[in-house]
Amino acid sequence: MTSTDRLPDAAPTNWVDRHAPRALRPWLKLGRFDRPAGIWLLMLPGWQGIALACAMAGRWPDATLLLKFFLGAALMRAAGCAYNDIVDRDIDARVARTAARPVASGRISVKQAWAFVIGCSLVSLAILLTLGQLAFGLGVASCLLVAAYPFMKRITWWPQAWLGLTFNWGALMGFAAAAGELTLAPVLLYLGGVFWTLGYDTIYAIQDLEDDALVGVKSSTRRLGANVRRGVAVFYGISLALTLAAGFTAALTVFFLPLFALYGVHLVLQARRVRADQPAQALFLFKSNAWAGLVLFAAIAAGAYTL
Repeated sequence: MTSTDRLPDAAPTNWVDRHAPRALRPWLKLGRFDRPAGIWLLMLPGWQGIALACAMAGRWPDATLLLKFFLGAALMRAAGCAYNDIVDRDIDARVARTAARPVASGRISVKQAWAFVIGCSLVSLAILLTLGQLAFGLGVASCLLVAAYPFMKRITWWPQAWLGLTFNWGALMGFAAAAGELTLAPVLLYLGGVFWTLGYDTIYAIQDLEDDALVGVKSSTRRLGANVRRGVAVFYGISLALTLAAGFTAALTVFFLPLFALYGVHLVLQARRVRADQPAQALFLFKSNAWAGLVLFAAIAAGAYTL
């Protein structure tokens, strides 16, 4: 592997660059399989929705549903990233962090990338068909959010908010798949997730501040400017309030609270460590949200337990 093979925001030890056959690497990188944090961040709201529905019924999360949401998240994240790369290929080619992406660099053609998107989407559709009518309808509706996302950075300073609406849709789908209905609790969980994503993706965009300004791409990070640290703290505070309200609305047991408190501490520490002039730190903080989301999932699942 040469120094130019690895994309800037992929870990030096990522499995794609270390172990995958060279011919497959551009395809795996097109789907961001060398950067799995995004799979976790898309999957975990779905797991949390499943855990919430099961906790309200007094049982542990359904393992089969968890597996389906893991596979679906991995495939749809791959399809979404490839679609995003198709739409953004001209911008990506002008930004240092994204210039080496397979479509922007020409290693994969636009037609090949579209074939990748369609293939991943069809397999995801097969999984979606097994989740029940309501979850299926929600899954189809999410396509509108996914389709619009790449254009948000061109028309609004808050594309991170749109990503929040998109990435956390799984909370509604997971609850619907497990319970066959939607109530107030999963809606509150979803809204809490929207602000969580708004916070962590504002942190992520710190990496591109200079390049985004040069090419005219909008972001919440640019909009907040010197107040980015305070903005992240506000977003996380709103997220915690909404998520706690979801727990109380769902009548989760007291065992929800200790792990939820740990989740809250994690977000507070992130907000305190945000620095607009430290892109490497921003990437580290962003990736740590996979652990934060897993702690919240465990907190919700623990809320089913009674003495």
